[in-house]
Amino acid sequence: MAAGLSLVPGGGIARGPDGSGDPGRAGHRSARVSLGEPWRLPGAGGGSPTLSEIFAASSRDGGWAGFLLGQIHARRPLLWVQDRMAILESGRVHPPGLLAAGLGVAELIHVEARDSKAALWAMEEGLRCAAIGAVIGEIWGDPIALDFTATRRLAVAAERHGVAAYLVRLSSTANLSGARLRWRVASAPSLPHPLNPRAPGQATWQAELFRARGSQPGTWQLAHEADGLHLVAEPVDRTLDETGFKRVGRK
Repeated sequence: MAAGLSLVPGGGIARGPDGSGDPGRAGHRSARVSLGEPWRLPGAGGGSPTLSEIFAASSRDGGWAGFLLGQIHARRPLLWVQDRMAILESGRVHPPGLLAAGLGVAELIHVEARDSKAALWAMEEGLRCAAIGAVIGEIWGDPIALDFTATRRLAVAAERHGVAAYLVRLSSTANLSGARLRWRVASAPSLPHPLNPRAPGQATWQAELFRARGSQPGTWQLAHEADGLHLVAEPVDRTLDETGFKRVGRK
């Protein structure tokens, strides 16, 4: 997964009683969110590439794309597969938008599949090609073809050939799956704007890891910088304390 992730201890624009911090006042200096120590998402280091499953908060929420692209590097081409319903309901890939994630248009191979069965076949064939850097597949709903066996085949192909696979589930349920990492991703409030506290700032996303092999589940709020993803909020511990409530923060 992402090679370089950093902690963000916090930051923003504070306004003093004399109006300092207001971009409309003279002498205002921009404030930026500082970056902390490097940090990796679970499964990011040591292990071989595998299958990650990402559930979008809604079919109209594209926050999952920023979260996903922040983990991909442009050393090799990216294979992006969409089934017909994913394109109709959520839109076709816009190649120039990849530039914001540091990926060039020339590194994109886009496949439009007629249905989920064809999309899964294209993903598996792409995973068997060592020249591919990563494979993304968008599938709409809960088609019959997308069962445990299909996801297991993708996971095995990704691990055997060393190509990361990301299965994006749109308007679907978290049924039985062979994916090693399973995420729920939603757009979150933006960071403070460095020049104007009233304006929207950098986009952030809330990512919940609800199932992982060899990693502890948790929830993070993330933002993307040129060097990768950065943590905005402290991770949430999904275990319960002695009172039966979830603990905020992780020991």
